[in-house]
Amino acid sequence: MRIRTARSGAVSAALLSSVLLSPMAAGCAPSAPVASTSNPAPRRSVTAGPDKMSLAEPVVYQWLKVDGGGYLSTSQLIGRVTLLSFITSYDVTSQAQIRYVSNLARDHVPRLNVVAVVLETAEYQPIVAAYASALELKFPVVLADAATIRGEGPFAGLRHVPSFAILDREGRERFRHLGAMSYAQLEAAVRRVEDDSGVPRPP
Repeated sequence: MRIRTARSGAVSAALLSSVLLSPMAAGCAPSAPVASTSNPAPRRSVTAGPDKMSLAEPVVYQWLKVDGGGYLSTSQLIGRVTLLSFITSYDVTSQAQIRYVSNLARDHVPRLNVVAVVLETAEYQPIVAAYASALELKFPVVLADAATIRGEGPFAGLRHVPSFAILDREGRERFRHLGAMSYAQLEAAVRRVEDDSGVPRPP
């Protein structure tokens, strides 16, 4: 699968609602390679335990919100555990995973921040915004910066879709996974980071 860099013609929001959510959406061929579950990388999860928490630095990022609300940055999410879901709008597996993420966001309000990080360039903001609207996503959806799309930057190596990273309340990365996860696996990973971060469980 490849990251989109050029598209011609206009696409209406109504068409996006019906086309982007179908398997045909996987046919949108971007031009810089991004791995997907059609050619999956080996699945791996990495969790940093509490003994390493004092050694890590907060991850610094700034991503464009697709709803026109400016940028989402590190400082806005400090104070809560944050789940970052790395996806593309044209990957069917990403779409399936974002449903789990939506449920997790609902079930863990208000303890958890959730963000969908779309590995597509800024010219596709209207298309990704329509995608987020069609899926009725209730959490921030952002476009990754160029370094993140290349698999570099603060989340080096997370250029497979879908992928996940979980940050603690100080913004330090505590978990990452390349590839799809079940709802139970996602929730277990979130709970581990919450526990390590001292987030109290609801009664």
